[in-house]
Amino acid sequence: MGKLPRYQDTGAGSFFGDFIYDQIIPRDHFLVALHELFDWEAQSERLIHLYKGCGLVGRPPYPPVLLFKMLFLSYLFNVSERQIAEMAQYHLVVKWFLGLAVTAPAPDHSSLTKFKARLLAHAQGKALEELFDDLLRQAQARGVQLGELQVVDSVHTQAKVNALKERERQGQGKPPRDPDAGVVRKGKRTVVDAEGQPKEEEISYRGFKSHVAVDAATGLVTTVIPTHGQVADNRAFRQVRAHDRELGIQPRAYTGDAAYDDTDIREQLAVEGISSHMRQKACRTRKKDANKQVWLLQQADPQYQQDIRQRFRVEQPFGEAKEWHGLERCRYLGLARYAIQARMTFLVLNCKRIVKLLTGITFRPLAKGPRGEPWAPVYASLPWA
Repeated sequence: MGKLPRYQDTGAGSFFGDFIYDQIIPRDHFLVALHELFDWEAQSERLIHLYKGCGLVGRPPYPPVLLFKMLFLSYLFNVSERQIAEMAQYHLVVKWFLGLAVTAPAPDHSSLTKFKARLLAHAQGKALEELFDDLLRQAQARGVQLGELQVVDSVHTQAKVNALKERERQGQGKPPRDPDAGVVRKGKRTVVDAEGQPKEEEISYRGFKSHVAVDAATGLVTTVIPTHGQVADNRAFRQVRAHDRELGIQPRAYTGDAAYDDTDIREQLAVEGISSHMRQKACRTRKKDANKQVWLLQQADPQYQQDIRQRFRVEQPFGEAKEWHGLERCRYLGLARYAIQARMTFLVLNCKRIVKLLTGITFRPLAKGPRGEPWAPVYASLPWA
């Protein structure tokens, strides 16, 4: 049997650890559910290999899962890494979730910087993708059942650059602040100028793109492919499908907007026995020959119509990610670091969703009335209560 890694003592299990927390923290708190539903400690075995010496030599490091949880919470609460380090110092529920005793000092924010560097040094963040997949598999083992329809789309994130200063840099012949950020063009919009006259203005900015697949039945994100901002949706679909396939996802159909109405995509899915229910481009039925008949028949298919109406399912996590978890704007510079942000953001969304599906516990108060979502949690009572 090989030697086990050594970690810094966090005081867990002491009088100032579990005993005090057990008297204070309610068992139906969101972070309690999050802690109990997933095997977080197993992730240390995966992450310790990112450390030189694997925790066997030198000064004992903090448990890698502790730093991962801190990074996770910074996205959950949409705060900076400095702020989450402060919360880990003073916020009791956060300290408990991290495995710190009440009196134990929290890691400094600079430890998170080094932790991210380790993630990037290992196959450009492959460990984070593996962790994303593992938590999804754990949810399935707990009883979350994926459906038969996958919805695909992409979401843009603005680069961490000031557009005005960027133009000044270009005018001075200086390189861009973020060379990886591509120019994203989002079409045109009508605005009112200084004289009160309407005019058309092109929407463009530098940024990145996440190509995403969502299970329509559960709302869980199964695949995240971060790319440069100018990568077309149909060009990234092959990677999206490949990752879904690695997870063992074999849906009845894929649906998406007209950007995915691509002959190569349709042929690829047909080979796998999967229907391509992408919204058709207008040119499909404008033809004057008999070739348009197959497209008219698909439009008349009730299953196609039903699948097309489910495209909104992919927009829900996009809106939540931008509104509550900071995906509107990049935290870091460069595509590799954007990949960390994208995967962590959608991991947070998945964890929130999984906790809700399994227990009914939500991170924020539920919507009521017609906006409420009717569902019955997998667990009738909390297994750890």
